[in-house]
Amino acid sequence: MNKSIRIALVTALFCALGLVCYAIAKMNEERRHQVTCAGVKVEFADDFNFVTAEDIEGYLKKEYGAYIGQRLDSLDLVKVEKILDGKGAILKTEAYTTPDGLLNVKVFQREPLVRFQKGNTGFYADEKGFIFPLQNNYTSRVPIVDGAVPLNVASGYKGEAKTPQEKQWLSRIIAMVTFMEASKVWAENISQITVKPGGDLVMVPREGKEVFIFGQPTDVAAKFEKIGRYYTAIVPDKGEGYYSTVNVKFKDQIVCRK
Repeated sequence: MNKSIRIALVTALFCALGLVCYAIAKMNEERRHQVTCAGVKVEFADDFNFVTAEDIEGYLKKEYGAYIGQRLDSLDLVKVEKILDGKGAILKTEAYTTPDGLLNVKVFQREPLVRFQKGNTGFYADEKGFIFPLQNNYTSRVPIVDGAVPLNVASGYKGEAKTPQEKQWLSRIIAMVTFMEASKVWAENISQITVKPGGDLVMVPREGKEVFIFGQPTDVAAKFEKIGRYYTAIVPDKGEGYYSTVNVKFKDQIVCRK
C-alpha cells in the first residue's frame, strides 16, 4: 500500500470518528433538552460542617425558586453559585448538571483561623481576614480572642474589617495566630487571649497561675521567645506560681510581679 493511500485511509478514519463523536454529542444535547431536574446532589470539598446538604437545599428553595421538574438546560447555574457563594461560611461553589437529571453542587467552606468573642457577638476570621458569623451546626476548634476586641462587627456580619485601623489590627492578630499554629507549642499551651480596654493582649496558659501581658500583637516572635525564656530561666530559679503576672511587651525586658 503506497503512502498516499495510507494517508487517505487515516484521514477517512479520523473523519468517521469525528462524525461519531459529533453524533453522540448531538444525542446527548438533545437528551439534555428533554431531561428535567430530579433533585440536587451536594458534595463537600472539606471536612468542616458549617453547612449541611439540607442547608444548601433550603437556600436554593428560598432564594432560587422552583428547580425540581425544570429542564436541565434551563437551570441558571450562575445564579445557583451566586446564591450559595453569598453565605458567610461558604468560600465558593461549583454548580453543574449531569444526564441523570441532578443538579450537582460542590461546596468549598471557609476555613476559620481565629474566633472572636465581643460581648454577646461571636464571629470567625479566615487567613485572609474575611469575617463571617458563628454557625449553629458546627464550632471550629481555633484560638479564641475575647474582651475589648477593636472590631466593629454586628451580629451576622460577613466581609472585611471596616476601617484601615481595624484591618491592620486584624492582620496582626492573624499573623500572631499563624505564628502560634506553626510553632505548635504556643497553640497548644495558650488557652485564652483577652484584649484589655487599653489594647494590650493578655495570654493565659493552660497550666500555671501566671498570666502574660503581651501588649499589642506586634514583635510576636520576640515576645514568645521571652515567654519561653521565662519558663526555661526564671521558673527553675523561682519555682512555679511565684509570679502572678509576666510582662513581655517591653523591648529586651521581662517584668515579673508577684
